[in-house]
Amino acid sequence: MKKSLIVAMAMALGVSATAFAANPFSDLPAGHWAYASVAKLAAAGVVDGYPDGTFKGDKTMTRYEMAQIVAKALAKGAIGTDDRLVGEFADELDNLGVRVAKLEKKSDNVRLTGNFRIHYANNNLKSAYGTERGKHGGKFRSRLFFNGEVNDNWTYTGMIQNDQVYAASNMEENKTGDSVTKFQRAYIQGKLGDAVTLTGGRFGTFIGDGNVYDSRVDAVKVEVGKDIKFTAEYGKMADADITCHCVDHGNNVESVADKYYRIGLGAKFGDFGLETNYVKAQNVNTMGMHYTDDKIWTIGAEYTGGDFNAGITYLKGSNDDIEKRECSQNGWVAKLGYGEAKSDKPGSFGVYTKYYNQGASTVIAHTMNGAYDYFGTQGFKGYMVGANYAILKNMVAAVEYYDLKGKENDQKARTIWSELMISF
Repeated sequence: MKKSLIVAMAMALGVSATAFAANPFSDLPAGHWAYASVAKLAAAGVVDGYPDGTFKGDKTMTRYEMAQIVAKALAKGAIGTDDRLVGEFADELDNLGVRVAKLEKKSDNVRLTGNFRIHYANNNLKSAYGTERGKHGGKFRSRLFFNGEVNDNWTYTGMIQNDQVYAASNMEENKTGDSVTKFQRAYIQGKLGDAVTLTGGRFGTFIGDGNVYDSRVDAVKVEVGKDIKFTAEYGKMADADITCHCVDHGNNVESVADKYYRIGLGAKFGDFGLETNYVKAQNVNTMGMHYTDDKIWTIGAEYTGGDFNAGITYLKGSNDDIEKRECSQNGWVAKLGYGEAKSDKPGSFGVYTKYYNQGASTVIAHTMNGAYDYFGTQGFKGYMVGANYAILKNMVAAVEYYDLKGKENDQKARTIWSELMISF
C-alpha cells in the first residue's frame, strides 16, 4: 500500500481511520488500515485509481503520479500552496500545469460555427403604366465562421459563404442551379488599451440602422469609447447581396459603390441610444445612380425597454446624378418591435414593423428584404411587417411582407419574403 501517500493525504484532509465511506476500489479490503482514508480521498476526487477499478496499493508510485494527486488536492483546497507536498513536487506540478494550460489554450484557440438558410422571396411589381409582372427567387445559403485567438487582445474572424440558387426568375433570365462560394469575411480585430478597438480586412458594416448600408466592406475601422463612441472607417464597399434587384440598367453590377469613408458618433443613456453618421461613397451604382458620388447624413434615436424597442432615423443625401428635388434627397424610417426569436430558446418569438420614406440618394445597400431598387431615382415609401419564431433549438423561421411604392408615381412593389435559419 502507498502508506506515505495515504498518511500525507489523510492528514491534509483531516481524515481519521474510523471515517466511513463506500468502498471505491475492488482490491481495497474493508478492514485495511487505510480503508477509510482512501475512500475519503476517492470521494473527494483526489485519487482515481486505475481503469479496471483497482487501487494497486502495492505498486510503486512515480513522482509524476504523486504530483497529479497533489495537484488535485491543491485544486480542491485540501492543501494550501505553502504545504510541504507542494514544495516537494514543485517541478512536476509546474510541468504538469504548463502542459495542461497549453492543451486547454490550443483547444479554445480556434472555434468553428455556422448556419444554413433556406430563403424564398416573391415580388409582385407594378409599373407606372399599370403593367404587372412577377419576380421570385430562392436560395440555400451556407456559412462557416472561423474564429481564432491571436493573443489576449486580438482575434481573427473568417467566413466562407456558399449560395445555391434553387428558384429564380428575373425578366428573361433564369439562374436556377447557379452556385457561388466566396470568402465573405476575413478580418482581425483587437484593442489598444481599454477604449480603442481596431478592425481591418473584409467585415460587415451597418450604417444608419441599416437604412444606408448593410453589407461587406474591405476597410479599416477605429472605434473609440464605450457609452459614448466615436467611429471612423475608410475602405471600399464590396459586392453586396442585393437579391431583390429588379432592374440592372444593362450593367453586370458586382459592387454598389467603390471607395468610401464614414465618421460616426453614438451615445447610450440607459435604455436610450443616439447615433449620427456622415458617409461619402464614390461610384455609387444603385437606385438609378450611375457611378457618381453619394454623400449622406443620418441621425437616429432608439429605445429598448424589456421586450419592446422603437426607433426613428432621419437621412439626408446628395448625389450629382439625381435632380435636386426634395423627394430624392431626404428620408426617414420609423420602427417598432416586440420580442425576438432566440435560437437557444425554442418557443421564443418576435414581431416588428417599419415605415420607410426614403429618397434615392439616402440608400446605398439597404438592410431590407423588399424590392426597393425597383423605384430608381424617385425613391420609395411604404411599410413592412414581420415575425420570427424559434421552432426548435437552433432553428428559427421568419416571414416578412413589404408594401412599397414610388414617391412620385404609381409604381408598386409588394414582397413576401421568408426564411428558415438553422445554426450549428
